[in-house]
Amino acid sequence: MSHSSQTSPSNSPSTASYNVETAVLERYEAGAKQPQASLCCPTAYEPNDLEFLPQEIIEKDYGCGDPTRYVSEGETAIDLGSGAGKNCYIIARKVGAQGKVIGVDFNDEMLNLARKYRSEIAAKIGYDNVNFVKGKIQDLKLNLERVESRLADRAIASLQDWSEFEVECDRLRREEPLIPSDSVDVVISNCVLNLVRPADKVQLFQEIYRVLKRGGRAVISDIVCDEEPTLEMQNDPELWSGCISGAFREDIFLKMFEDAGFYGIEILSRQAEPWQTIEGIEFRSVTVRAYKGKEGACWERNQAVIYKGPWRQVCDDDGHIYRRGDRVAVCDKTFQILTQPNSPYAKDIVPISPYQEIALEDAETFNCKGTTLRDPRATKGIDYHLTVQPESPSACSSESCC
Repeated sequence: MSHSSQTSPSNSPSTASYNVETAVLERYEAGAKQPQASLCCPTAYEPNDLEFLPQEIIEKDYGCGDPTRYVSEGETAIDLGSGAGKNCYIIARKVGAQGKVIGVDFNDEMLNLARKYRSEIAAKIGYDNVNFVKGKIQDLKLNLERVESRLADRAIASLQDWSEFEVECDRLRREEPLIPSDSVDVVISNCVLNLVRPADKVQLFQEIYRVLKRGGRAVISDIVCDEEPTLEMQNDPELWSGCISGAFREDIFLKMFEDAGFYGIEILSRQAEPWQTIEGIEFRSVTVRAYKGKEGACWERNQAVIYKGPWRQVCDDDGHIYRRGDRVAVCDKTFQILTQPNSPYAKDIVPISPYQEIALEDAETFNCKGTTLRDPRATKGIDYHLTVQPESPSACSSESCC
């Protein structure tokens, strides 16, 4: 639920004269071999989350936040850009034996490091629920290990070979996706989205949305800036691979989630002081959570919600206005989004359910255009004439009107 409308961003493309992916790959290959402090934005983890991890994983993992604290037992979780595997192994204990964790990375050095300790950590926690796969986070359908196997069997030596290779990649995406659609409860990432080249960033957010189940969520820690990086910064491979040149402008970062279809987008944490300031531009860490699931039909079941305040009114992601204290009519889908216990809005909303429930199969279409108020009689029923009075003053509780 937003308190003000966002300004439409203008995200200028990079004019980098080098291969962004190569610069990132080389920097993190080096980081898998020797710790690189310059890749880290200092982050505090819960001590018991680290106590069972090998020191090598801790030293060679690079991030800017802790999205692992927002994962729950029994969930299927994906870590985009899983690196040395630290976040995956922390999550493995949080989701438990019934949960599942998938780390996605396209850096062989990092994948080898993460996989190196899989059996050891499984023995420590008592189960093996982690898997590391090779893929690009902006193309979660394509299994790069399958692609490499195909190239090993048949190298590309002509345009015909290239055409057949592309057809095979499309088949893999369609028939054997690395991460299937609607299969994941939570997607996390720690300081990796900014490393994706600008041309792929819209697809990146679309892919995060695709793999999540309805009601699932993304929890992303990343570096943002208050002004656009200069062209000189964007043409510096060191600054790009160091999480500077590809940083999202803060408002654009949130808008990317919105444009991909997410709702309930909120900043969970934001670094007060900049991590770095370069040419007057401030770069800091933020952690953002966003939910999937506001698409679908709208059905009338005589439900309403009351916004508690303290703001005079707020506006949701679909443009509906909730004025403090008003009994606003909502469709069943919006009612569930606003009032479920795990909803980001629930603490601010009073749910008003109808006295006589309307079965979903009997519900009529709800007109979601604009904002309308719900007459109390629609909730209670026209024939509702019950009179109830307290039996005695002692019937009043400390929370009553007496």
